[in-house]
Amino acid sequence: MKHLLFLPLLLLLSSSVLAQSENEYNLIPFPARFSGQNGQFTLAATTKIVVSPATDATLKTVAQTFASQVKLSVGLTLPVVPASPALAKGANIFLTLNKKLNLGDEGYKLTVTPTRVLAEASTQKGLFYAAQTMRQLLPVSASTTAAMPACAITDKPRFGYRGLMLDVGRHFMPVSFVKKFIDLMAMHKQNTFHWHLTDDQGWRIEIKKYPKLTQVGSKRAESIVGQYYQNYPQQFDGKPVSGFYTQEEIKDVVRYAQSRFVTVIPEIEMPGHAQAALAAYPELGCDPAKGYQVFTKWGVSEDVYCPSEKTFTFLQDVLTEVIALFPGKYIHIGGDECPKTAWKQSTFCQELMKKNNLKDEHELQSYFIRRIEKFINSKGRSIIGWDEILEGGLAPNATVMSWRGTEGGIAAAKQKHNVIMTPGGTCYLDKYQGNPATEPLAIGGYLPLDNVYAYEPMPTELTAAEQKYILGVQGNIWTEYMPTSESVEYMAFPRAIALAEIAWMQPGSHNFEDFSQRLKNHLPRLKNVNYAKRLFDITASTQANEQGQIQVVLKKLDSDSRIFYTTNGKEPNEQSTEYIGPITLTKTTTLRAITRTGGALTGGRLSQTFVLHKGKNKPYTYTTALDKYSDPATSKLTDGVRGDTPRSRQEWVNVYGTDMDITLDLGSVTSVTKVSLNFLKVILEKGFPPKSVEIALSKDGSDFKEAIAQPVTYELNGPWDILPAVADFKTARARYVRIRAKNAGVCPPGHPNAGEKTWFSIDEIVVE
Repeated sequence: MKHLLFLPLLLLLSSSVLAQSENEYNLIPFPARFSGQNGQFTLAATTKIVVSPATDATLKTVAQTFASQVKLSVGLTLPVVPASPALAKGANIFLTLNKKLNLGDEGYKLTVTPTRVLAEASTQKGLFYAAQTMRQLLPVSASTTAAMPACAITDKPRFGYRGLMLDVGRHFMPVSFVKKFIDLMAMHKQNTFHWHLTDDQGWRIEIKKYPKLTQVGSKRAESIVGQYYQNYPQQFDGKPVSGFYTQEEIKDVVRYAQSRFVTVIPEIEMPGHAQAALAAYPELGCDPAKGYQVFTKWGVSEDVYCPSEKTFTFLQDVLTEVIALFPGKYIHIGGDECPKTAWKQSTFCQELMKKNNLKDEHELQSYFIRRIEKFINSKGRSIIGWDEILEGGLAPNATVMSWRGTEGGIAAAKQKHNVIMTPGGTCYLDKYQGNPATEPLAIGGYLPLDNVYAYEPMPTELTAAEQKYILGVQGNIWTEYMPTSESVEYMAFPRAIALAEIAWMQPGSHNFEDFSQRLKNHLPRLKNVNYAKRLFDITASTQANEQGQIQVVLKKLDSDSRIFYTTNGKEPNEQSTEYIGPITLTKTTTLRAITRTGGALTGGRLSQTFVLHKGKNKPYTYTTALDKYSDPATSKLTDGVRGDTPRSRQEWVNVYGTDMDITLDLGSVTSVTKVSLNFLKVILEKGFPPKSVEIALSKDGSDFKEAIAQPVTYELNGPWDILPAVADFKTARARYVRIRAKNAGVCPPGHPNAGEKTWFSIDEIVVE
C-alpha cells in the first residue's frame, strides 16, 4: 500500500502524505476519506461503463456524461451498458445505486483496483460526483496511458450550498460560455449557479408580457472608459453593449445544468438596480417624466422602482414567467444597494409610508420585499436576498446572502434564517489577484489565491444550534471590468476552485501548501480556459537583520518551484542566482525574479524596485490620528516600497478630511540633502492632492529651523495621477523630518460630491 490516510471521519491533510511527486491523486476538492493503493486500473477499448439499476434513465445520463468526458480526456469511447451477470466480474467501471449508503444525497464511495472500478451512491447525484472524481483520476491528455491510480474513497460535502454567481447584467455572456462555466463548476462539485440577469446596466432575460425589457432594457449605449474613478470627468467609449437570453435559451441552460446536478437560481433585482427596467417602462419609477436611460456608468443608480401597485403588478408578472423557467426552490430578488433618495422625494412614497405606519424608507424597503416574498411563497418558492434585506425588518421566510462582511449572516442566523456566506473581502472574484500595475483592470482591492483558500465560512460567533442555518458559501463574479468570457475565466479561475474545496471539505482539513500542489497538477485539465497563473506569483517584502541591513524576502505559493533572481536590472534565467534566503540590499535596487520547475518556466515573475534611503524602517508619528485601516502598523511610509499605481491603495496611506502632520525620527543627526514623497490625484473619488506641503528639518525634534514649503499644482480635469513633492536641502543636517500637508478642503461646485470633505494619499517618505 503506497499511500494511506487514517481518519476517524475526515481527512486531515499534510503536505507530505500524498506523495505528490508521483502526481497521482491531484483531486480537487479532496475527498473526506482517502487511501491510496498499489497499482492502477487501465482503461481499454473493451472497457464498459456498467450501470445498475439498468432501468434508471437519470443514471444512464450520468454514465453517458462521464463517457463523453473520458472521450475528451483520453480519447477512448466507452460504451454505457446495463448491468448483467456476465459483466459482473469484468474489468469495467461500475456505477451502482446503493440505497443503504448513509452519505447523504451527494456522498459516494469509490473503489479503484487494478481489475475494476466501483462507484456507489444512494442517489444519481452522488454517482455524478463519483464520476467527477474518476475524471480527475484520469490523465490530462490522450498522450498518457489511460489509467486511474488505485484508491479507496468515501466522500461527502460539508455544505449543501456550493455556489458561483455570474453577473451578465454589466456584460452579456453567450449561452455557450454559460454552459462552459457550469461545466467547470460541476467538475469541482459546485452545485448552484446564481445567474445575475438584471441590473441598472442591462436586462438580460426575455419576458414575453413586457417585450420592451429586452427591446430597450438590454441595450446600453456605451460604457465608462477605464476604471470608474480614473478620469474626471468620466470618459465613455461610445460602443453599444447589448444581448439577452430568449426563454428557449434559458430552458436549454437550465436543462444543461440539471444534467450536471447544478441548480440555477435567477436573480431579478429589486427595488434598486432597476434602471434598465425603468428605461423600458418609465411609469414604474418615482419620476416617469425624467426620461430614464439604461445606465452607462458602473455603481448604483439612484433611480429605483416606485412601490406602486403598477410596479407590484409588473414584478409579479415578471416573476410568474421567471418561476416557470426555473424549477429550483429559490428566486433571488436582490434587495441590495437601494438608494432612498427617490422615495424621500416622492409624495406617493411618503403617503404610502404614513398609510402603512412605516417609520422610514428602510421599513418601506422591507414592506416592498415582504410583498414580493408573499407572492413568491404563494408560488411554492422561497426568496434569497442580499443582506440589506435585513434592514427595516427581515421578510419571514427569506434566505440571506451575506456580502457586506459576515455580520449580516450572523444576524440572520441568530434570527433563525438560512444564510449563504459570500463576504466581499474573500468571495468577490472581481478584485486584483496579483500586482495591480501588471494585472488586467479590475474594480480594486486585492484577493490572492491563498487568501481565498484561507476563508472559513462558519462564523465562530454562532452557537452549534445557530450554525445549522449556514447553508454554504458562494463566490461572485461581477463583470463591470470583464467584457469577455476570457476575462471572466481569468478572474474566476482558479480562485473559484479554491472556494469549491472550502465548501466541500470539512473544517480543519484545509492545507494551502497541499492544495497548491494538487492545483498545480490540476490546472492543465482546464483546457481552453484562460485561467490566471497567479499560483506561480512571487511576492516580496522587506525586513531588517541584526546588523540593521535591509533584506528582501521572496515568497511564492507554488511550493516546489525554484526562484532565480537578478539585482542588476537584467532579465533572470536559470543561470541567474537562485534564491535560498533573504537578499541583502545596500542601495536602491530593482529586483527581478522568475520561478522554474524541472527546468521549465512556471510563469511566476517579479519586478520590483526597493528604495533604500535614510528613512527606511525608521519610526514616525502622526500629530492627528489616521483612520485605523490606513496605516495600522505605522510602517507603510518607510517600508521602501513606493506606490506604483493609483489602481491599488496597498502601499498608500490615506488622510481623510484633515491636514497631515508627520514627524520622522532618523535615529541620529545625519546629513539630509533631499526629502521626497508622492501624492495621489483621484478627483472623482474625492482624492484631491493637498493644497501645499511643508517639509522641515530639526536636530532636536522641537526647533525646526529649515523648512521648504511648496504648493502642489495639477489640472483638475484629466486622468488620475501620481504627483511628486520634493524638497532639496543641499547640505543640511538633521535627525527629525517633519511633513505638513494642507488638506484641499471640500469638493468644488460641479463635482458629484460638491461640498463633501476630500482626502489625499501619500506613499513613501524618501530621505536622501
